Amino acid sequence: MTLRRNQLVALAGAIERVARLDMPADAALSAFFREHAEMGARDRALVSDGAFAYLRRKASLEALAQTREPHLLAYAVAVREPGHSVRDIEPAVNAADARWLAGFKGRMHDVLAPAVAADVPDWLWHRLGESHDDKARASLTRAWQSPAPLDLRANTMKTTRDAALAALSADDLRVARTPYSPLGLRIDGRPSLARHPWLGDGRLEVQDEGSQLVGLLVAPRRSDMVVDFCAGAGGKTLLLGALMRSQGRLYAFDVSAKRLARLTPRLARSGLSNVHPQVIANERDAKVKRLAGKIDRVLVDAPCTGFGTLRRNPDLKWRQTPEDLAELTAKQAKILAAAATLVKPEGRLVYATCSVLPEENDAIVDAFLAQHDAFAERDVAALLADMRISLDTGSRLRLRPDVHGCDGFFAAVLERKQGER
Repeated sequence: MTLRRNQLVALAGAIERVARLDMPADAALSAFFREHAEMGARDRALVSDGAFAYLRRKASLEALAQTREPHLLAYAVAVREPGHSVRDIEPAVNAADARWLAGFKGRMHDVLAPAVAADVPDWLWHRLGESHDDKARASLTRAWQSPAPLDLRANTMKTTRDAALAALSADDLRVARTPYSPLGLRIDGRPSLARHPWLGDGRLEVQDEGSQLVGLLVAPRRSDMVVDFCAGAGGKTLLLGALMRSQGRLYAFDVSAKRLARLTPRLARSGLSNVHPQVIANERDAKVKRLAGKIDRVLVDAPCTGFGTLRRNPDLKWRQTPEDLAELTAKQAKILAAAATLVKPEGRLVYATCSVLPEENDAIVDAFLAQHDAFAERDVAALLADMRISLDTGSRLRLRPDVHGCDGFFAAVLERKQGER
């Protein structure tokens, strides 16, 4: 597919914008497209895909390109990504850039330093090496270099997975059931579904399979009182509400009113009436304290580095630092301890992150259990087996994109012992 000059210029502009790393990449691209409202949908998709490809392969692209000049990086992305060749862009470049392009093509298979070849910062490469063997680290970072598939969840308040599968297949979409979540569907390729009627009316929600599995581990019953402690935009909240069949009471807590506001339209089309979004000032808010010891199920989807989602959010690996990690682990410990106060005897507490780093996962749970003998851990593999989900990652949920095909997630299931307050 031959690329036009204006497409390459737009891609260069988008790369320059996201390369600042001063905000999340999706927000930076939204701002860029607002400034270029004349662009059509097809060009926007090309530019968006190219900008994210740059972020996924930033270290190796810049090393092989031997420059950070946006317009040259746009050429580098174009010829390195599948579907394009040098011939596709040569008509749109001048003689000097054509000579540079020939040099870049000659360097494309040069040997790079391990972290650069893996497209992660040095500190993260070394940190992964402390918790993964060489083969696992290479496999994981290689998975991060490719885009993620599109996962959907069938909203069982309005439809079934099989009905959704049939409808999407009838639209000539390449769709299959997710291998583990009984609610999930995976779309092959990069189709635009933003205006699909099943997403518009709430029969389907965009949600990664790993996120669905975390919600299923909460296993709320219809009459339960449930708290999603860090609800964000409410993806897991909506799943929990559907599992409860819109009965009981489900609180969606978050410290960000802006994030919770994104739940409002999703909630309106979900068919749920048992969800109560509430902004809290912090983990010790009065709204939290008044529910102490009263809650049957609590989900803590803790704020984290998000490194399990680097296929979707590649900017995170360049924006996060070791100092950020230290701040997050301190916050995670505080949030888990506060959320635990809500759980009634025999109630369940699920701690989860979309990270693959042990500091955010096992270390937080192990430290909590050492300080809270009122809680005992449940075996995740056994819980999944009870739900007829054929997935065994050990006593704790450990999902990786290279192994399981979904985002990287961690979860541990804790229960307050009978008679313990």
